[in-house]
Amino acid sequence: METGGGAAGFWKLLAAGMLLLLAGMGLIIMAALLYIARGGKAEVGGVVMIGPIPIVFGTSGDAVKVAAIAAVALMVLAVIVMYVLPAVLARNLAKMG
Repeated sequence: METGGGAAGFWKLLAAGMLLLLAGMGLIIMAALLYIARGGKAEVGGVVMIGPIPIVFGTSGDAVKVAAIAAVALMVLAVIVMYVLPAVLARNLAKMG
């Protein structure tokens, strides 16, 4: 008895994830455009992750601070996913088998 959806289930989950990602990006863009249209000043900051190494950029000091905090959070998440999670999974698999 198969509990997963197989290859078809994988592609459905992948498509759903991509749609959610695009919807989220669209909402962020719409919110920024509405904010600017109402006379607000937009500040932009971002993080580009190359492996566990962040590159932080922004248009103001506050935007860079927020992006730097996001970069630290992403670095911690990367360490957890790359090092801690595989060790925990290996330990659990060893207990099972």
